[in-house]
Amino acid sequence: MRGAESNVAPLTWLYVPADRPDRIAKALRGAADMVIVDLEDAVAPERKNAARAEAVALLATPQPRVEIRVNDVRTPYGQADLHALGALLHHGGGLRIPKVESADEVRRIADMAPGVPLRPTIESALGLERAYEIATASPAVAGIGLGEADLRADLGVTGEAGLAWARSRIVVAARAAGLPAPAQSVYPHVRDLDGLAASCAEGRAMGFRGRAAIHPVQLPVIAAAYRPTEEEIAAAMEVVSAADRGAVALADGRFVDEAVVRQARRVLTDARDH
Repeated sequence: MRGAESNVAPLTWLYVPADRPDRIAKALRGAADMVIVDLEDAVAPERKNAARAEAVALLATPQPRVEIRVNDVRTPYGQADLHALGALLHHGGGLRIPKVESADEVRRIADMAPGVPLRPTIESALGLERAYEIATASPAVAGIGLGEADLRADLGVTGEAGLAWARSRIVVAARAAGLPAPAQSVYPHVRDLDGLAASCAEGRAMGFRGRAAIHPVQLPVIAAAYRPTEEEIAAAMEVVSAADRGAVALADGRFVDEAVVRQARRVLTDARDH
């Protein structure tokens, strides 16, 4: 079920280079809930202008399953992206902003693209320290996330453990700001699907919901990892059915109170939606 077409929150996001209209068309026929048309990392400097022109042509018609990732808005490329695409972004699913480090930056972009949903991506230590300020910078902010490749480089970490605090920080900031749970950053090892599944399981346990992909082969793995299992659904249904009895202990020893019921209802909502 595709999120943007059914008013269901996306589980899968697929990055596609903006200068490859053939790949964009293929992605829009595929399984991704949202397609991120990328003007930034996936496009060589000499192709930036051509990529921007392709994005403008794409948004000439409504594209509710498309987000545009612009270049760093502190650069001439990013400024050109915003000037060219600002008015057209109403035809898409929103704007993904890389390397955000301040709330003021978000507000300036919101002024340049009024009414467009914004998804700031935090990719530095400074941005991470300001995560809640960024998340609450404007009513236009529809969600926040991490750009882990740049964040790793900024922090100088090499292993997964070095990002654990940053990941939890972004989950907490999103929740505190009343935003949807963030999606995980991309898993860069395209052929390691077992590693992707394990990483998604860890992300789901940390409070993430869904994940961005860099290749279509990753999409079913992400969707399966984030979809509640039959056992989880059955356990949640048992909890909800016991909710009208107040705080009780189930036969298997689980204690049911209001917090447990809220979590169970979230599981059932995810199962119904996907």
